[in-house]
Amino acid sequence: MTDTSYTALVVREDAPKTFSRAIEQRQLCELPAGDVLIKVVYSSLNFKDALSATGNPGVSRNFPHSPGIDAVGEVVESSDVNLPTGMQVVVTGFDLGMNTAGGLAEYVRVPANWVVPLPSNLTAKESMSYGTAGLTAALMVNALLENDVTPSGGEILVTGATGGVGSVAVAILAKLGFDVCAVTGKADQAAFLKGLGANSVVSRDEVIDEKRPMLKERWAGVIDVVGGSLLSSAIKSTKYTGTVTCSGMVGDINFTSSIFPFILRGVKLIGIDSVECPMNKRLKVWNKMASEFKPNCLAELTSEIALEDTIDQLMAMLEGKSKGRFVVKI
Repeated sequence: MTDTSYTALVVREDAPKTFSRAIEQRQLCELPAGDVLIKVVYSSLNFKDALSATGNPGVSRNFPHSPGIDAVGEVVESSDVNLPTGMQVVVTGFDLGMNTAGGLAEYVRVPANWVVPLPSNLTAKESMSYGTAGLTAALMVNALLENDVTPSGGEILVTGATGGVGSVAVAILAKLGFDVCAVTGKADQAAFLKGLGANSVVSRDEVIDEKRPMLKERWAGVIDVVGGSLLSSAIKSTKYTGTVTCSGMVGDINFTSSIFPFILRGVKLIGIDSVECPMNKRLKVWNKMASEFKPNCLAELTSEIALEDTIDQLMAMLEGKSKGRFVVKI
C-alpha cells in the first residue's frame, strides 16, 4: 500500500513563522515508520490541534504536518500479533498529531504501544466524542475517586466547563451522582451545562478571590483546566482532605498559593497527564469510559463535522468561540 494516496489536513510553513492550512492528497510512503497502519474513520478536535495547525513550536516543529492527536479506525497493516488486521483501535496522546502525522487524515502509522483496542461498549464515534479531552476528564474523575472523594462529600468544582475536558468531566461526574458546580466565562451557556448535569453554574468572578490566603470550605473536589487565579482560589476553598486535580493552563501557566490549604486542611493537588499515561492505567480508564463513566448525554455534547470543516473550527477554538466536543468524520 506504500503508493496509495490519501486525504489529510496539511499545515505548511510557507516562510519563517508563517503557516498555511489546506486539505491535500498525500502518499502513504510519506507517513512515519511504525508497527501499525490504521485507516481512520473518525478523529476529534482539541486545543492542541489548533496550536499545531498554527505552527506553535511548543506542539509541532516539523512541517509539512498533519495535526490530530486523536484517531479511531481499523488496523490494515500490523507487525504486532496482538493488533491484527481488522481490529478496531483507538490512538490518543503520545506524539500523535504533534510531530508524528496525526488523525486529521485518512491514515496514520504508529508504534504498537500507542494503540488501545476499542472497548466493546463504545462505538468508534463515541470514542472520539471522548478523545484526548475525554480521557483527560476521566483520569481526573478517577483521581478524585481514588482519593476518597464521594458524592456524599459535597460539591465538585469544574472550571473551563464548556471546553472539551470540562464538559466531559461535568457529564461523567453527573452520571456518577456528584453535585457539580460548573465555572464558565460564557454566561449564555448555562443551559448547555445544566443539560450535561451541572447542578449550578457560576461565573469566574464568583470563584476568584486573590486577596485572602484561605477561603471558606466549599469544594469536596476540583477539576481544573484553567490554572492561574482560578486554580489558586479553588485550592483555598477546598474542604478538609479534599482533592484538586489540574490538567490545563488556558488561563495561566502560573498560580500562587500559601501553604495553609495543604498543612491546615490536608488538601491534595494532583497533576493529570493523558499524553504519556501508562498503558495499564489507560486501558483501565478507557474501560470505565465504556461502562460506569459513560454519560447518557455523550451525543449531546458532541458536534460532528467533516474534514473540510476543521480549519474554520480550529481557528474558532483559538478564539474561544467553541463549546463541547467536535468529532471529525474522515
